[in-house]
Amino acid sequence: MHSEPYLLDPSADGVHVLWHTGAHATGAVLIGGRRVEATSSALVTLHDDQDVRTTVHRHWALVTGLGAAARTPYRVVSDLAGGDRVESATYSLAPAVPPGRPARLLLSSDHQMWRMTPANIEKVAETVGVELDGVLFAGDMVGVPDRAADWFDPPRGFFASLTGRADTEIAGRRYRGAPLLQHTPLFPAIGNHEVMGRRARHRTLQARFDDPAPDAWDTATYEALFPVPRGPDGPRWWSRTVGDVFVVALFVTRAWRDAVATYAEPPDRAGDPMGGQFRYARVDAGSPQYGWLAGELASPAARAARYRVVLFHHASHGLGAHCVPAYTDPVPDGAGGYAYPIADDVVLRDLAPLFAAAGVDLVVNGHSHLWNRFRDPAGVNWLETSNVGNSYGAFPDRGDPGGLAAVMPTVAPLAGPDGAPLPYVADNDVTVFSVLDSGAGVVRSYRFDTRHPDGPVVLFDELPLERNGPFLTLSAWERAVPNAELPLLE
Repeated sequence: MHSEPYLLDPSADGVHVLWHTGAHATGAVLIGGRRVEATSSALVTLHDDQDVRTTVHRHWALVTGLGAAARTPYRVVSDLAGGDRVESATYSLAPAVPPGRPARLLLSSDHQMWRMTPANIEKVAETVGVELDGVLFAGDMVGVPDRAADWFDPPRGFFASLTGRADTEIAGRRYRGAPLLQHTPLFPAIGNHEVMGRRARHRTLQARFDDPAPDAWDTATYEALFPVPRGPDGPRWWSRTVGDVFVVALFVTRAWRDAVATYAEPPDRAGDPMGGQFRYARVDAGSPQYGWLAGELASPAARAARYRVVLFHHASHGLGAHCVPAYTDPVPDGAGGYAYPIADDVVLRDLAPLFAAAGVDLVVNGHSHLWNRFRDPAGVNWLETSNVGNSYGAFPDRGDPGGLAAVMPTVAPLAGPDGAPLPYVADNDVTVFSVLDSGAGVVRSYRFDTRHPDGPVVLFDELPLERNGPFLTLSAWERAVPNAELPLLE
């Protein structure tokens, strides 16, 4: 196995290049007549389909000295034991977009090896190319994070689709994905499918993944594959400026049990409660992640950016199945189940007011496998654009748990059976992707009907981004970081 390279976390004069081999090797990036040596290490958490530990070696090189250069051709080489050499094709890389310059960012999530994902990425490349300024990914890359095949294997592994190595047939057409990550850096956030459960209790990968506990879960594989960008808790949450866009990624996801309002322990788990749909990392007011977030949104970098974007997995605004139950601590109901009071939803109660005070322009979520968007009274746009493959449906009769009305697509909405336009896309044949174009001040959403392989990619929505009023207020800062030195606010 020799994977294609992928790019992470560009800086003013460099970018990280990573790739993987099945055998031990030394590796390097060849660029502009230079050889940049990679650091190699074994990923110890990955297993094959038979749950046998499989050795995958990571090669990681930081290519610097790019200055303000335009795109530069590069390729990676791996020298295997025994003298064999494997070289990639030639791709292009670039340093980070300078602050203040416009950027184009793909918004995606929830690939999970679903059948439409290669078609989705292929249509991205046909529509906007592969030389973008970033992919903002709102979590759920794979099914089981410790299973090597979910990441690397055709026909639909995560890296296979995003590097043009997939192989999936739909309606008589074969889709390969596209070589996107070889040219465009990935900026990921953690979803529930990036978290493994209790390793010692179970023999199979699926059983381990299905059995996290509040004191027994980890993101080891995710952190090894995506070691940067990094924040105060490593790669679990971070912030970066990409051109004129300030991006914050949060760890906002939980142990998924079932898309219902309560969760009851199965009989065979009596005496061993898993804690319901517990949250992996706290982000409520007063928590370290919340305090850090408030500081980042009040920072000079955030205030100088034309747009502020917050990226995380769970969607508290939405019509999808996974917007419920509320994102809060489970409350035992005395009968083996749990309640999740909507008034205590942490995203709605604590994060939304902070976003409003800080002038956040866009919140990007995943999790429910559909497209829908909302705009709250403060002018913050909430977008889920995760209808990449399998959809779990939309529930307009239930409505948004946060009480907002879904925004109707502005260009070409799909129609329901009665011919009425739909404010969502939740379809197992129609795949969706969205691109933030900060130069135009808009997020454009596109759809493609895989039942008609020769049909067009349809622009169906344009979301205008606007500055949404004041920056972080004094009261919001004091609530987020009590007793801290206050910044100078305008």
